[in-house]
Order: sequence, then C-alpha cells, then structure tokens
Amino acid sequence: MSGPSDKPRLGPNGRPMRPFVMRQSLTGKLRVWRYLILRRVTQVSVLLLFFGTVHWGWSIAGLPLLSGNLSAAELLQSVPLADPFAVLQIIVTQHLPEARVVIGAAIVLAIYAFLGGRVWCAWVCPINMVTDLAGWLRRRLGIREAAHLNRNIRYIVLVLALVLSVLMGVAAFEWISPISMFHRELIFGIGLGWTAVLGVFLFDLFILRHGWCGHACPLGAFYAVAGRVAQIRVGFDKATCTHCGECAKVCPEPQVLHLNKAAKAGMIASGECTNCGRCIPVCPEASLDFDWRWHIKAGRGKQTENRELEPPERRAA
Repeated sequence: MSGPSDKPRLGPNGRPMRPFVMRQSLTGKLRVWRYLILRRVTQVSVLLLFFGTVHWGWSIAGLPLLSGNLSAAELLQSVPLADPFAVLQIIVTQHLPEARVVIGAAIVLAIYAFLGGRVWCAWVCPINMVTDLAGWLRRRLGIREAAHLNRNIRYIVLVLALVLSVLMGVAAFEWISPISMFHRELIFGIGLGWTAVLGVFLFDLFILRHGWCGHACPLGAFYAVAGRVAQIRVGFDKATCTHCGECAKVCPEPQVLHLNKAAKAGMIASGECTNCGRCIPVCPEASLDFDWRWHIKAGRGKQTENRELEPPERRAA
C-alpha cells in the first residue's frame, strides 16, 4: 500500500512536480546538450579565427580574417572591434583612444547589449570552458565549497579596476586579466596564460562554485549592466511551471531565477543571466525557452487584454 509520502509534490499551479530525467537515446542526450555544444562550437570557433589568421594566414580577398586579440581586433581590416570595458578603463585615465578604437568598442557593446549582455561570458570567453570543467569535476568528486562570497563583489571589483586605472594611468584589469593572458597564450604562445588559468581552475574547483565568473570577474559585471536592455531573453511560462527547482540546480547564476519576478515580466529579465541555455532543456514542463523581449511583452499584453475581456467569474477563477 502506498502512504501519504508517496504522493507527488504539487506546484503552485496544482500540477505534480517532476524531476528532470536524462534521456537514454543519443538523440535525446544531444537535445539536452544542444546549447552546451553550440557554446563550445562558438568559443572554439572564435579562438580558431584568431589562431588561423596569425598562424595559417586565413584571409578573404587578401584581407586578414580576424587579427588582434580579445581586447582589440579587426575583421577583414575593415571592421574595428574592441573590448568596451578595456576602452572605458583607458578613457578614465584621461588618455582618449583613437576614434577607430572607440567605434570598435561601440560596435561590440551594441552587439552584446542586443544579444544578452553576459552572452559574452557563456558563449565567447575562453575562461568559461575552464570554469565549466572545474564545475563538472566539483560535482563528480563531491567537493564542497570552502568559502561563501556575495556575488555583488564583482561590481566592487569593477569599480576598483576603474579607480586603479585612474591612479595608475593604465587599464588596470588588462594587466592581470586571466582572460587576456589565456587568450594571448593560446594564440601567440606568450605570457603567463597557463598560470592564470590554473589559478582560476583551482579557485573554482576547491574554493568557490562559479567563483571567478559568478563572483569576481569585473568584465562579467560590466556586461551584466549592458544586459539589462538585452533583446534576447529566456522567456518564462508561469502557467506550466511547477517550481520543481531543476533550473536552479544547473544555473551558474541561480539568483536570476526569481520566479515571482519572472512571472511578472514573462522572462528572466536580470542582466546577470548569461543566456547559456542550461535551464531550458532540463525543465520538465518546457516552461523556459529563448524568445525576443518584444515578443514576450506583446504576448503578455495580449494575454492581459484577453483576461480583462473575460467574464468576472471566469477571471476570478
């Protein structure tokens, strides 16, 4: 006989909570891993574009495909690209960069602000592959956190980087950035890239879960500010959600999954969301999916309009 404890837990909508179950077929697993695979393809492709241009002479119509590095680059010697946070650090030192560099920073900032701000962190940054590996090993080995830090520390680090830039007269974070060092090491084979990578890896593995990306990186904090106006968002369907918590288990920024706020907005609106897509395939009710901000708002507006036209007794239900 089954007792009361055998009854499934019910969500706020009265539907039973279901756990996420990994599919057994290869097709099913690939579907669950689809955003992870796409992120890795994107990250490796960006590195290959830089590496191929430097070492293999990749070009189009005789123009280098992608020259430079993640701080400042040129696409086909025509489109300037620059790290907007690095440029901001230079500007506060009262050294005005060349107009071409400022334009490149504006282009990159506009792209990431449109796509999702911290989409940089999950889809482009090479350090993300290192921290994801540390996170995977942490789960496999059952390693517990040795410290707890407030995630807002990254904003303090961001301000500190700007203050130090003013005092030192150079872009302070660029001198110690593990992202820049790792990228230079991979592309040009110089610098202390592997030392920086090892430090980040050990920090995330033994000290703090999502320690670097989730708590300390000022570049992530910078893009989180830009991400507040992002047009590509993770849409949220309150009607189907049972609050099972499966999304929070895999999210590198679980604080963004404030479902009451998400229900009001119809999406995960926080700029701190990396748009990594981890939460989407593990949701048993398919309550989460990528969507356009304007489409989400239009859909909510239409639902509200239809709700107001319903009879009072049905609206109350």
